[in-house]
Amino acid sequence: MKIAITDKGSGIAQEFAKAIGADVVGRFIYIPESKGAGYLTGFSWGSNLRMMIRNYHLKEDVSIERTNELAEGQEDVIFMLSGIFPSTGQAGQLVSEQANILICRHAVSTIMEMPSNTIFGSVTIAVSKKYLHQLFGQIDHPVVTSVLQARENFVFETGVSPEIIKCASDFLHQPVPESIESQYYKLKCEELLYYIFTILMQREAVPVSTMHIKDIKAVYAVKAHLQSHPDQPPNIAALARQAGMSEPKLRKLFKQTFGKGVFAYYQSGRMHKAAQLLREKRLAVSEVGYQMGFTNLSHFSRVFEQHMGVKPKRYSTL
Repeated sequence: MKIAITDKGSGIAQEFAKAIGADVVGRFIYIPESKGAGYLTGFSWGSNLRMMIRNYHLKEDVSIERTNELAEGQEDVIFMLSGIFPSTGQAGQLVSEQANILICRHAVSTIMEMPSNTIFGSVTIAVSKKYLHQLFGQIDHPVVTSVLQARENFVFETGVSPEIIKCASDFLHQPVPESIESQYYKLKCEELLYYIFTILMQREAVPVSTMHIKDIKAVYAVKAHLQSHPDQPPNIAALARQAGMSEPKLRKLFKQTFGKGVFAYYQSGRMHKAAQLLREKRLAVSEVGYQMGFTNLSHFSRVFEQHMGVKPKRYSTL
């Protein structure tokens, strides 16, 4: 299903609800049973801060093409935290989306792909640059400065932390009365932002170049290739040809966007995929190692431990 939505600055939730025939009850938008299950909800605190929670899955692929018609002078930075909610126990046919944090401007986030039978557990926070400066403008750090400036076509992506996962779980279990829930969720949004900036301050600072939208799409195509071929070590020369850019340019823009080089990203990604297979699919360690392209299971075990902190056999029992 393809849906075209115009965002005039207040988000896309209500338009999405109309397009799929969802039921709107108060601040909750419930996915109809014919389309999937779960809900969207959110809050808006004036022009400086908005939040949307997605906790649902769909029965068919949905692609949203968004046209942004923002008010003059509206300069929001978007923080999309995906795959951060605990498993709902609906294992089997459903898979969890990859856990990551996408930071971008409205101009970049115009296409949203939602594959079927995928559990979407995300929090999206839209913050005005003015409000971001109030919160983090006193921090002297080059990566933080890059986010605060966030020019057109700006895009960063990073991983999540245990603190973010723990904080996100509070979004699903409201512990306060309805009369103060708005203030509670505003504090939680700001808490998430502080955890995100904590991660950013640990990121290696690299010179940030302005990226053309076609370069962003090319870099994300490389990312998709790495994720879909965890058993094949990346061939930088071939990936650069496919991306239509030189090897040095690919290496630079990839690291600028994801905070890691191509091979480091590939290695981290396949270890997290291995962890997912061990935890959610309950596959044997040997089967997971072979699926990830390892012929030596001792080597697989060592690499897994380097990234996940424990050996795969131990991880599968946690």
